[in-house]
Amino acid sequence: MPRGPRLRSETGIYHIIMRGINRQNIFEEESDCERFIETLQRYKEHCGYSLYAYCLMGNHLHLLLKEGIEPLEQVMRRICGSYVYWYNRKYDRVGNLFQDRFKSEPVEDEKYFLVVLRYILQNPVKARIVSSVGDYKWSNYKEFLTENIMTDVDFVFALFNEDRELARKSFLEYVNTPNEDMCLDVEEKRSITDKEAREIITQFCKINHATELQKFDIPTRNFYIKELKEKHNLSVRQLERLTGINRGVIAKVR
Repeated sequence: MPRGPRLRSETGIYHIIMRGINRQNIFEEESDCERFIETLQRYKEHCGYSLYAYCLMGNHLHLLLKEGIEPLEQVMRRICGSYVYWYNRKYDRVGNLFQDRFKSEPVEDEKYFLVVLRYILQNPVKARIVSSVGDYKWSNYKEFLTENIMTDVDFVFALFNEDRELARKSFLEYVNTPNEDMCLDVEEKRSITDKEAREIITQFCKINHATELQKFDIPTRNFYIKELKEKHNLSVRQLERLTGINRGVIAKVR
């Protein structure tokens, strides 16, 4: 069935999600996150968009931004194309990295804008990666606390109070308040524990211990790695941890 046209925002503001193809990680190392953030900053200046929130989550990411000089589709082509080109060179791979076209929803009023902003920044907490919003390294939360690099904090603070310090205080209270907000998101499968992953590896590869995967010839080893990643949804880091095979080797297997 053909996809319908993307819903347009009257305000120009969108909540955007990009995810890895076949749910694979798009950020394997800290340097990958750093590169994507640098890409956001570079194209913010080039495309003239306003950025309010971002959160990088392993196999997907969230953005809250407003169109500027260029339309949203062009902005995302630039960001994705630049990052994928760099990522493929780094990991010696070819082909798509992101799943299909990006998902987006229009943000038409101030109330929903704040809901989406909080939803994005609380993503790592709700995913149980960290216990508090401020503990997560790969969002722009800290730019609301100190000197910001590329976040349009003035727009956000103005929604809380004319006084900047009172606005900051109200913002922090709001963003850290537990809630049941629901916004556009990815459909995530339940995380696989190391115990479950170890059983999957040993049964699928017909070995007694996960580390025995190291002993296979390269083509056979890579076949199993590919199947474990794509069909059994084991992460690169989990495979590295359980098999002892270098992360770079696992990441390059496609």
